[in-house]
Amino acid sequence: MDNLFRKDAFIYHSEGRPGKIEVIPTKPYSTQRDLSLAYSPGVADPCLAIKDNPEDVYKYTAKGNLVAVISNGTAVLGLGDIGAEAGKPVMEGKGLLFKIFADIDVFDIEVDVKDIDKFVDTVVNIAPTFGGINLEDIKAPECFEIEERIKAALDIPVMHDDQHGTAIITSAGLLNAIKINKKKIEKIKVVVNGAGASAVSCSKLYLAMGVKPENLVMLDSRGVLHVDRKDMNETKAQFATTKNVHTLEEAIKGADVFLGLSVAGVMTPEMLMTMAKDPIVFACANPVPEIMYEDAVATRKDVIMGTGRSDFPNQINNVLGFPFIFRGALDVRATSINEEMKLAASKALADLAKLPVPEEVNIAYSTTNLKFGKKYIIPKPTDPRLIEHIAPAVAKAAMDSGVARKPIEDWDAYRDELRKRLGISNPLLRQIKTRSKNDPKRVVFAEAENYKILKAAEIALNEKIAIPILLGNKEVIRDLIEINDLELGDVEIIDPKSDEEKTRRHEFAEVLYNKRKRRGVTLTAAKDMMQHRNYYSPMLVETGQADAMISGLTRNYPDTLKPALEIIGMKPDTDLVSGMYIINTKKGPIFFADCTVNKNPDIDELVGITLQTTFAVEQFKIKPRIAFLSYSNFGSNRGNIPTKQREAVAKLHENHPDLIVDGEMQANVALNAEMIDENFPFSKLKGGAANVLIFPYLTAGNIAYKLMQEMGNYEVIGPVINGMNKSVHVLNMGSSVSDIVNMVMISVIDAQCVVNRENGNDCK
Repeated sequence: MDNLFRKDAFIYHSEGRPGKIEVIPTKPYSTQRDLSLAYSPGVADPCLAIKDNPEDVYKYTAKGNLVAVISNGTAVLGLGDIGAEAGKPVMEGKGLLFKIFADIDVFDIEVDVKDIDKFVDTVVNIAPTFGGINLEDIKAPECFEIEERIKAALDIPVMHDDQHGTAIITSAGLLNAIKINKKKIEKIKVVVNGAGASAVSCSKLYLAMGVKPENLVMLDSRGVLHVDRKDMNETKAQFATTKNVHTLEEAIKGADVFLGLSVAGVMTPEMLMTMAKDPIVFACANPVPEIMYEDAVATRKDVIMGTGRSDFPNQINNVLGFPFIFRGALDVRATSINEEMKLAASKALADLAKLPVPEEVNIAYSTTNLKFGKKYIIPKPTDPRLIEHIAPAVAKAAMDSGVARKPIEDWDAYRDELRKRLGISNPLLRQIKTRSKNDPKRVVFAEAENYKILKAAEIALNEKIAIPILLGNKEVIRDLIEINDLELGDVEIIDPKSDEEKTRRHEFAEVLYNKRKRRGVTLTAAKDMMQHRNYYSPMLVETGQADAMISGLTRNYPDTLKPALEIIGMKPDTDLVSGMYIINTKKGPIFFADCTVNKNPDIDELVGITLQTTFAVEQFKIKPRIAFLSYSNFGSNRGNIPTKQREAVAKLHENHPDLIVDGEMQANVALNAEMIDENFPFSKLKGGAANVLIFPYLTAGNIAYKLMQEMGNYEVIGPVINGMNKSVHVLNMGSSVSDIVNMVMISVIDAQCVVNRENGNDCK
């Protein structure tokens, strides 16, 4: 799939607005007065205030939340010296990670100069724009001098993440690994293979943590850094050993720790066998590590292993560090990022791994027993607690070490502020994707004669989130695959109308006839229906030849749902189906129901819709807080709709007293916790806003979600069909490829739930 991934990478970076980041205004700009305040003459007073008091720049500008990601492109990822412009996609990507993980704004700056003096001068001269500097992808040994000189010249946080990121993450892993192995840091022997920026920084941090200099051996491509060598620069020379070892094979004998920051396959199973009891191996070469995880654990049952890959335990991922380190540094206006702050980040990461793992992380990795141990010494990147654990630790270390200019006084309030900065929409999507990948299901793509459907199937196959089954005319589908250069060569294609499907088509017709013969369906009619994809698809699911289906991109909603209801039907414990949309907002997901199926539900149907939505929300390990919407707040206006909503709530209060549900209420009240607490302290929603909105009828719900989708710039996932006996989901006409992929993941999770239910297990 390498060619596919490369092709999609080009599309990802180029389609729509080129690149990955943009600048968005944070103040109103719709009127002439707004523009006058933003620029001339309104801008003059803040300018003069900053002139008189330079610290006011943090009060009146974005400097305090703005980081520069700066590179000259001399050591870009594994690509080497590719130049400043060629490195720009990486710098934009770094900016994206800063934003989504820590709500830090970024300008990426590519400096086309290799001369150290000119590069340093450039960065120092533009530094007044920024609250922090993240140096990136600058080759060694120049990167050491560049960082030190810029740090010395500036009074804002500066860090070269290539040096320190891996050091901080592996240090956290090392602290926890030696705790598990009951080893003392001052006694362990460490071998570092690689002598670049990362290796040097890792070694320095290990020494700062307590590793003895005489117990650390470093190697470059020519062998051990030994005092006898005459070809070492000043940076390497500080790690030269006097031990009588010159090769990796010699150095690794009896070692407790191997840190690989070099090339694939350099460490052999035979070398691993010579290491000390309970060895620790961090093989960070990517994508192929110095020794493969499977080979290492097969060779030594006592090994604790970490790699740079997400498909093995203990991923060494820099995103666990840099967003939160800068977050903490910016929030106290630190004058630098010092060793104390880096150590604090490492220790905070190590401590976080020892805490009970949130259920959403367990769900994301399809496990119920993710806990501190050999396979979990480093937190997962999806852990929502990272920002509130690492940033405060870094901020406190900055304060304790005397580099903070704006100390934090209320730590609880600070943690609350950090939580509010980031919603859980991204973690929710990551959870959905990870759960799909851990147990992919067979999904029927009923409209495979459409490019967008085929592209979504290609992504699903490549990402291993589903096993696609394509439905339609084989010749048409294969032509589309060839014309668009899609990689779907081995995917099953079924043409319901073809002669080769005649036997199965007749079998399906018999099944449908027996289900619907007392509902006006003759055997002849059933045979005719089985030539239509929207009947054939649910029959594949009903007979167990597929696990889920999606359709509706080119057909009206009822035309897709009706056949599925006739063939698959509803769950035994319900007499209705309902539709739910997931609106991903910065404050977290909000669930809308019913927006697609029930036109004018009565009181009992509203109760059923609510219970189905509650079950669906709980599948994502989110506690539902449910508001019944109307134009009235608890009887403030009379009418049939407020009365209906109020009576449905009363039934839920009576029969489901543990459910957090209330209403009737207006939408702005439901979403505003302060308004609820101040005006309606008797409400069950007191103490927080609603995250589930129950609409009184289809028109209101449908209009609401479409307005959110088109005008609110929110990602909308749906419709999620609740109440079906098996996994059936209907696309919106005109859905994008991304929308379709999201619905594929939802259908896979739903199919997983069906299997759990059939096996007598809880889906939630």
